[in-house]
Formats: sequence, C-alpha cells, structure tokens
Amino acid sequence: MKLLSDLFSTDYGLMSISGIVFMLGMGVFFLRFFKRKMAEDAANAGK
Repeated sequence: MKLLSDLFSTDYGLMSISGIVFMLGMGVFFLRFFKRKMAEDAANAGK
C-alpha cells in the first residue's frame, strides 16, 4: 500500500505516472499515424 501512496502523493511518483502516460499516448499516436500512412501508401500504389 505504501507503493501506491508514494506513487500518487509524491512529486517523483506523479512525474513517473505522467511519463508513463505520455509514452503510452505517444505510442498510440504513432501506431495510428503509421497505420494510416501505410494504408494511404497502399491505396496510392494500387492506382
């Protein structure tokens, strides 16, 4: 329980959470971006 209280109540815990959330969000963004670009490229190659 100390782990969760440290994670959500200390400055280094909140920075860790924000870093993890940022990295996960960036991963989702790049995944969607690359999939969309690959689909556009495949559609343009088929023309």
